Amino acid sequence: MKKKINFSIKGQRADIGSLTIYRMLSNNYRRSVGPFVFLDHIVPMHAPSLMNSGTGAHPHRGIATLSYIIEGEDEHFDSAGNYAKVYSGGVQWMKAGNGIIHDETLNVDSRTGTNTTHAFQFWINLPAKNKAEKPAYLAIQSDEVPKMNLSENSGWIKVIAGAYENLVSSIPSYSEQFLYHIQVTPKRAFTITIDEKIEVAAFLPNEKAIINNVKAKSGEFVSFDSRAGEITIENKEQRPSDILLFGGEPYAEPMVAEGPFVMNSRSEIIIAYQDFYAGKYGTINYR
Repeated sequence: MKKKINFSIKGQRADIGSLTIYRMLSNNYRRSVGPFVFLDHIVPMHAPSLMNSGTGAHPHRGIATLSYIIEGEDEHFDSAGNYAKVYSGGVQWMKAGNGIIHDETLNVDSRTGTNTTHAFQFWINLPAKNKAEKPAYLAIQSDEVPKMNLSENSGWIKVIAGAYENLVSSIPSYSEQFLYHIQVTPKRAFTITIDEKIEVAAFLPNEKAIINNVKAKSGEFVSFDSRAGEITIENKEQRPSDILLFGGEPYAEPMVAEGPFVMNSRSEIIIAYQDFYAGKYGTINYR
């Protein structure tokens, strides 16, 4: 049985500096998909319109951030002393835990010389017990992301978070979660089975596709019901079609989100702000 599509939408503009951004999650219909509570699509841009663009230093608490760089170079600094650059195909993951300040800058890939940037940022809500833990950080380069070819020359799948068959991401899972980048070759299809009560959504960054017999356009966020079933992605176009498929088990605890903080109560949000203004998240030592 195929899973039912509940709705599909385009995102809302949420530009930062020279970055053109569409906010896909949260939206008017869904606050979360499994543990994922936020998704920004940083659309493809070409130099010289992009000039070391980023969000500037800002705090987080109660979540893990995950930046997936399709094209470009992402430079990360944080107040726990972590620093790294990841390049096209790489991932920056940061557990904010009980509070951290970070700064990410997106630029063209200095290794390849390509002049395009394209990226995504997700927020993953942490269980209450993990919100109280110390921050942690991982920089994962493209060749460290688990990847396999699909059968019948249908394309490939990358496991950004979670697991698929024998592929397991190095990103910690605090609840059941998955984030896949799937590419379906022209005139081919791919089918995946989703278990009962697992929340799941898809995003199409570049090309349209047919998902469970429904036409989906580039730039659309597609939400599915929570019943067990299959998701079939068909590519009837002349170019490969990319899909981000993500979700996991529903978040079972109360959730209160405000600004850069996602906690379990309003009082915890207030404390998060108080601790930030009191300097308890530390400062970034830029190198």
